[in-house]
Amino acid sequence: MLSEVCLKHQEEVFETPIIQQTAFWSEVKKRMGVDTKAFNFKSRTEKLYNNSDLKKTLLSDLLIIDQKIDSNYSIAYVPYGPELEPAMENQGVFLEELSESLRSYLPKNCIMIRYDLLWQSHWAAEDDYYDLEGNWIGPPAKNIQEMRLNYNTINWNLRKSLTNLLPSNTVFLNLRKSEEQILASMKPKTRYNIRLAERKGVSVKEYGMENLQIWYNLYKETSIRNGLYLHNIEYFRTVLTAKAKNTNSPADVHLLVAEAGNEPLSAMFLVISGNRATYLYGASASNHKNYMGSYALQWKAIQMAKEKGCTDYDMFGVAPNPNPEHPMYGLYRFKTGFGGEIYHSMGSWDYPFKEEAYNYFIAKEMSSQGYYS
Repeated sequence: MLSEVCLKHQEEVFETPIIQQTAFWSEVKKRMGVDTKAFNFKSRTEKLYNNSDLKKTLLSDLLIIDQKIDSNYSIAYVPYGPELEPAMENQGVFLEELSESLRSYLPKNCIMIRYDLLWQSHWAAEDDYYDLEGNWIGPPAKNIQEMRLNYNTINWNLRKSLTNLLPSNTVFLNLRKSEEQILASMKPKTRYNIRLAERKGVSVKEYGMENLQIWYNLYKETSIRNGLYLHNIEYFRTVLTAKAKNTNSPADVHLLVAEAGNEPLSAMFLVISGNRATYLYGASASNHKNYMGSYALQWKAIQMAKEKGCTDYDMFGVAPNPNPEHPMYGLYRFKTGFGGEIYHSMGSWDYPFKEEAYNYFIAKEMSSQGYYS
């Protein structure tokens, strides 16, 4: 299936709508002191898609982050990659061949490759995994998932990770529609709240580095309120400045703040890569909720993305279904209110190289969970 894998410079990573697979993201990680590697690989299309009429070789690539886990070991982390998505029945064999081809390029202390797959979940396309209201109930047990993905592999070595590092459920908005059509596809309460924010005098402004502290104050308040991991302000300074303009896959980063008078209500990082706009980070104040600043903020981001020629908008992370017990249920209610289609991906999968070290790492990981980027 794979005919060739070769190392290349990170600046040569192909243009993609997936932020975490761009030269921009490599630059972000580099400024944070984290090493990355980029690879080209060639695949035979008839093996990828089971079509003997397509006897071609397809060139694709991926970005790998060298994630140190302690002084002795590291993991090769592939955030939302590879982008190339084979037919479902070929995905396990493809990942096995790719992993074995990459092995010699990775550090000797690398215990595994972890793929955070953005490929559609196998079980999102099956009616049996939806309830009577049409809500997805999620994938089956871990062992059943592994049995399916490892079908036809030689080593039977793909393991479902205990947690998904990046969100595996999101909402995509179609920006090919007119603004009127987008508004019409929203839930009535969302449309009402957008107009209410306008009546209350909420405005949305784009700020630069000089106003980063406004963002950080809102972000810190949100993180403490929700018990989330707190990045330092330098993390966001890096994201806001690492444009990677002289590469094949740059990104435009916009810091948007919704205000009423001089009072910041909510803020977000809008990142544009390829034809996609992504709501990457968001924060809001605990007070003045009745001003509906977050609704005004999202609507402005959608309008800006359309103006810049984007064809879709990624809300980036929701609960898989409207279960009030889920920790991301509030985000589900808010984000699905803007319309769009819910997308369920495969999530994180591991390909271990060192079994004993891998098992030890998994045992430690069981005591903590969360999202990384």
